[in-house]
Amino acid sequence: MPWRDELEPYKIWVSEIMLQQTRVDQATPYFNHFISLFPSVYDLAKASQQEVLKAWEGLGYYSRARNLHYAAKTVVKEYGGRLPETYDEIIKLKGIGPYTAAAVTSIAFNKPNAVVDGNVIRVLSRYYGIEDDVRSTKTRNKIQEFANRLIDEERPGDFNQALMELGSVVCSPTSPKCTQCPVQASCIAAGTAKTEVIPYKSPTKKKPHKHIGVGIIEDEDGKVLIALRPEDVMLGGLWEFPGGKQKEGEEIQQTVERELKEELGIEVKAYREFMSFKHVYSHFSITMHAWLCKLISGTPSANASQEIRWVEKSELEQYPFPKANKTLTQKLKKKR
Repeated sequence: MPWRDELEPYKIWVSEIMLQQTRVDQATPYFNHFISLFPSVYDLAKASQQEVLKAWEGLGYYSRARNLHYAAKTVVKEYGGRLPETYDEIIKLKGIGPYTAAAVTSIAFNKPNAVVDGNVIRVLSRYYGIEDDVRSTKTRNKIQEFANRLIDEERPGDFNQALMELGSVVCSPTSPKCTQCPVQASCIAAGTAKTEVIPYKSPTKKKPHKHIGVGIIEDEDGKVLIALRPEDVMLGGLWEFPGGKQKEGEEIQQTVERELKEELGIEVKAYREFMSFKHVYSHFSITMHAWLCKLISGTPSANASQEIRWVEKSELEQYPFPKANKTLTQKLKKKR
């Protein structure tokens, strides 16, 4: 992990934001690329949001990138470019919650703030034999209290990272390597053969599936129309092909035509499906249906987006798109 021996608070902060809901192996190349583009908080603060989102493209959970960018501006403007050192101050920054505040202040500033992530929850629930549902706030608060008592006052950053790594490498979700664990002798779950049932998580709800119809409109020069999503919605600040969710009883072709009328104020004929594919988000999944459309009447306007643009297919790579749309742009670039 390129940030493991890093002492610069800015880079530790970036790594912790990237690691939210993201595996280490997935985040590592993004971290290296991101730092090469924005080596300091000043570089990040003066960058445009589009540049930041493009650097984040494919990593998902784009609100993290928007919040990081906003917070970088705050750090430069209100803290003279120095990340706040205390938990109570750093948690005021946009995008920083209890876990990130504890992680950054302990690792970067040696403050005794205990982190509790999925790995820590697993280690401590097994160690103390906690059989309650770890999805509940009450159980998580109990685990946080244990972590607070255990934190090493002199080396809190090392302690937090060691505990997280113990969960990642040894105390794994299935088939934990108990014989390699340095605390096995006093672990209640190991002693009572309950490592397979602790931690207990209540069943999650089935993810809903949605069908999304989007339109590809070309002008006489072969340019395609793309729209910039509003800031305050999921995937805000990213570009997309206009469209939306299929209504009950509606053919997907009708969805495309209706959505483009509502979003752009135009009449189109969706005449052929260009491609369809599935994509999974954290709380739902989609099948995206992209249709080639002919403009019948009207002039497109940004009724439901920040901006619309006609762009060459060869230029699509320059714009930050959600991962699902990325599949579409790559095929479009090959289309004559």
